[in-house]
Amino acid sequence: MKKDNQLLVLTHLSQLLDYVSGIGGFIVPLILWLTKKDNIEGMDLHGKAILNFRISIFIYLILCGPLVLLLGLGIIGIIAIAVIAFIFPIVNAVKASNGQAPKYPFSIPFIK
Repeated sequence: MKKDNQLLVLTHLSQLLDYVSGIGGFIVPLILWLTKKDNIEGMDLHGKAILNFRISIFIYLILCGPLVLLLGLGIIGIIAIAVIAFIFPIVNAVKASNGQAPKYPFSIPFIK
């Protein structure tokens, strides 16, 4: 197994493709994790953290949908989720470049 912090950084930053393509922020990290988890040191840990975060964000967005009709609370939730989904991939990319473990808040551990 080789160490490649740059690929880990790119894996975290690839989540930001959602702001360009809509779905690339889930597909690209999934493909990188599936293809490199056995070859790159730390990819399994980082990939699982990313996918758990992405799935959790998706669920939170679905839950905010009906809340839009209730006094606009869903809009506040969607804005908060968008900010979190933008900031934490960048924070964890910096952590990955320094060799630290990723930490995504509000992430439900679906993949262990």
